[in-house]
Amino acid sequence: MAAGGGSSSVGLPCVFSPKSRQYLALCAQDGRLRIWNTDSKTLHQEYVPTAHLSATCTCIAWGPCRTVKEGPQRKKRKSEATGQVEQKADLLAMGTAAGSILIYSTAKGALHCTLDGGHSGGVNCVQWHPEDSLLYSGSEDTYIIEWDLQTGKTRRKWKADQSSVTSLCVSPDGKLLLSAGQIIKMWNLETKEVYRKFTGHSTAVTTLCFATTRPPDSNGLYFLSGAAHDRFLSVWQVREDGKEKHSVVSFTLTDEPRHIDLFTSNSKEEAMRLAVVCKDGQLHLFEHFLNGACKKPLLPSCTVQMSGVEDSPVPIPLLAAALGTDKQTVMLAYGNHLQPVMEKVEINMGARHVCLTRDVKTTLALYVETSVSKVKTPVVNAQSKMLVPGLPGHQAPVKPSSQASEKRKKGMDNKEMSIEERLGEIDLSRVSADSGALKGMASLQTDNFAVLLVQGLESKDANILNKVFQTRKDGVIKKTVARLPLPAVLPMIEEISKRLQGHPFTAVLMVRWLKAVLMHHTSYLSSLPDLVTQLGVLYHMIESRVRMFHKLTKLHGKLYLLTTQMAASKSSNTGVDVDHTAKLVYEEESDEDEASGDEGLLPDDNSDHWEEEEETEEKMDEDQEGQVSEEEEDEDERTESKANGEEDMEHENESEEE
Repeated sequence: MAAGGGSSSVGLPCVFSPKSRQYLALCAQDGRLRIWNTDSKTLHQEYVPTAHLSATCTCIAWGPCRTVKEGPQRKKRKSEATGQVEQKADLLAMGTAAGSILIYSTAKGALHCTLDGGHSGGVNCVQWHPEDSLLYSGSEDTYIIEWDLQTGKTRRKWKADQSSVTSLCVSPDGKLLLSAGQIIKMWNLETKEVYRKFTGHSTAVTTLCFATTRPPDSNGLYFLSGAAHDRFLSVWQVREDGKEKHSVVSFTLTDEPRHIDLFTSNSKEEAMRLAVVCKDGQLHLFEHFLNGACKKPLLPSCTVQMSGVEDSPVPIPLLAAALGTDKQTVMLAYGNHLQPVMEKVEINMGARHVCLTRDVKTTLALYVETSVSKVKTPVVNAQSKMLVPGLPGHQAPVKPSSQASEKRKKGMDNKEMSIEERLGEIDLSRVSADSGALKGMASLQTDNFAVLLVQGLESKDANILNKVFQTRKDGVIKKTVARLPLPAVLPMIEEISKRLQGHPFTAVLMVRWLKAVLMHHTSYLSSLPDLVTQLGVLYHMIESRVRMFHKLTKLHGKLYLLTTQMAASKSSNTGVDVDHTAKLVYEEESDEDEASGDEGLLPDDNSDHWEEEEETEEKMDEDQEGQVSEEEEDEDERTESKANGEEDMEHENESEEE
């Protein structure tokens, strides 16, 4: 059983029809739905939604095959009516950025119905129920809605996660639903309750797909998950005990997955076949038996890459791939989204790497020629004049040479001149900056910087570009950039990014031009969907220089700290000399004064004795002056010692002295 991987919200939606793989549905950058027939390699149908510019298509999913009534037909015979009725892929669900879902019918070639009013944010993913006429959608508003296509209304709406729902997948039996936000959750569709939870991706999960059809009450149910900016596909096992901590298998990729197609495994003896188209345009084919955990990441059994037939081959990106019934046949869609090339190829699975060379230009030219019905060539008259398109004022005087005039007189009047002859007749000798140039004659407008800039970008002439980019006047730069046509904006930015990597003097001038381009053409640049990939070199260069700027600022701060410390130490050393003369002198007392007092009787090392010593010193000074007697000193010392709690000790000392 083949399971289509659908499309994620990362790239442009692109998916093959189920079972027969007869159609390829693709939403291009202009918002139009194009359905290509893979058998005839032609455009089958094209549908333009009413709000395709404001509410672009974000995801596509084919509905299950069903019996389709294709308008009025002749009555079939009984022998034809008794035969089996063929089921075809008809309905196609498209989620939009406005929150509505469009159901398109390929049998009618028109819109079947519109499902709106359910989501308040953009729809990221849509998935069909395999049996019933039910549709599930996940949105930026963190909700999942179950739609009934018979009534066109919601049957159930519930909150799935704290963040937006980025991917959905319904089990082959229609009983389980996988949803991914911050966490992968498995829901029971009957009760709308969480059956299991799986954690392991650090970025938004963009791909979910069941790998086996075994029931969930055994250890044989597996599913795949892929995330943005992740180069692995993880395989998870739904166990009976509910202990699903880590993924059991990992498939190694070269870039994040964009499109997945697989054949599910019905038993342990049957291998799962997987085809993954990555963001870099390569196809990886895997074949693995899902029978438990595998420690090492698995490498692809075969990698397919496409390139052109030029002297320097350019890689051709693959858009989608579909596995065939046999192991070697693969349906490929490659090239441009506006007109993809579909081809069924046989790949040698024994080779690790297969490179297919194709000439896409001739293939597209064949398709274009078949679509053109009638072409009428204009009649050229000898008396008629031909107006050649060009820039206004960009003209030069035409002076027919003598040789060319003689040839035309000899019988070539009725023959149209070639481009080489016309260029030879243009006399550029008169185009000069000399003062002796003839007045009134037209000349090349070499003073117009916008004209020179366009010429330099188209011809990649370094001399012309150097002359234009050497100007430093902001007014001239702004006027030149404002007159620049829109198709020349991206080549202008690419040229600026190349020159920014050169000499610093050149980079200073290029920054002014880059600033002017971003200021004048922001609206045009914001309308480009793949601007990030086109300006990747510029982004990378700016980020690397910003990182280096942070390191330089840290180094500058450390050096500034060291220089300020050195300056402070020098200023402290060169300060005013300190005056070493004493402001206060302490003189020790004589032995007689010490013996006269009772200082030695009091205990040392007590904070309370400082006051007593000061008082005794004052009293000794009074004795020297003859104002206080010795008896009064003893009485004062006793009263103070009683207040300090040392009365007993001093009584003993007094008795000893007596």
